[in-house]
Amino acid sequence: MKRFAIVVGSAVLGLSALPACGGGDDTPAAAPSNTSSQAAPASSDAKLATADVGDFGKIVVDGTGRTLYVSDKDTADPSKSNCDGDCAAKWPPVVAGSGTPQLDGVDASLVGTVTRTDGTKQVTLAGLPLYLFASDSNAGEAKGQAVGGVWWVVGADGKKITTQASGSGDGGY
Repeated sequence: MKRFAIVVGSAVLGLSALPACGGGDDTPAAAPSNTSSQAAPASSDAKLATADVGDFGKIVVDGTGRTLYVSDKDTADPSKSNCDGDCAAKWPPVVAGSGTPQLDGVDASLVGTVTRTDGTKQVTLAGLPLYLFASDSNAGEAKGQAVGGVWWVVGADGKKITTQASGSGDGGY
């Protein structure tokens, strides 16, 4: 009986420690689209600004200065995102959050949202859904430019910029 009590007591202690380990919030599939370094936090509003990046001139960036992209596989009229699953892990959508995006240098009349297949609201510019590139880890990087011949940095006017970046790959999606 004493052995049974020790086993049960150990199991209870072990299970009670699990919530302290982070719960279910750090599942790999959800992390790219929900982490603040990858996309706008769901609990706050998205931020769009402009910055001079590389040879692209003034482009649209998020609140932390990370480059934003559009995809040729999406549509602007009507707005539709065609990047889900593995694609969204590599190209996290810019999530709208709970209110109106904060803008700095971006025309408010060009900014909108589209409902994704998972029900989240994604920020659009001139109708096209906006994304981050998971491999851009710092402000001012534009490693996603021309990837797969379909991903492009976007100007403040909402138009894709097709200038090829030096060293552009065709690494997918």
